[in-house]
Amino acid sequence: SPPPPQAKIACNAKDTAHTRAERNILEAVKHPFIVDLIYAFQTGGKLYLILECLSGGELFMQLEREGIFLEDTACFYLSEITLALGHLHSHGIIYRDLKPENIMLNSQGHIKLTDFGLCKESIHDGAVTHTFCGTIEYMAPEILVRSGHNRAVDWWSLGALMYDMLTGSPPFTAENRKKTIDKILKGKLVLPPYLTPDARDLLKKVPPCQK
Repeated sequence: SPPPPQAKIACNAKDTAHTRAERNILEAVKHPFIVDLIYAFQTGGKLYLILECLSGGELFMQLEREGIFLEDTACFYLSEITLALGHLHSHGIIYRDLKPENIMLNSQGHIKLTDFGLCKESIHDGAVTHTFCGTIEYMAPEILVRSGHNRAVDWWSLGALMYDMLTGSPPFTAENRKKTIDKILKGKLVLPPYLTPDARDLLKKVPPCQK
């Protein structure tokens, strides 16, 4: 029998706004690599989302245990993430918070994107938004400088995630938030020598390496 669903509860106004946005997106978007919304309800000022149970845990924990992924493993996960992002973009949705903690695994080991509270809807070709949001280490420069951004920021985050999977850390990190931002805006990415030619070639084609 399938695993039981799990609940997500929003208690304060900010959480409720994010959870309501997440509910709207999950009701509109169905995809094999995006978490399923079973149902939603509100009572006593609290909004509840009942989501499918993802018994494989966070990709973050698996990466923590293994340190780095073999290239075949990284390619498997990145391919599924790419399909999920492409599906969101086809519906005019920017994900904006791609990181290992927001990628869950189901019982068969396939990925599921979760946590859609920071998504931005109705962003189609040519449109931009200016909200500062996301996780610094995976955040694109145009979000950091608030110059306006579109769905390209998700591909930047995918490149940062790819680097993390293959090396064990995001491409630009420092001892504090300000220095990390400076590195993202001005730093030059160095690829470790142990990467295979195929991995190096692929990383050179993703946004963090193209600054």
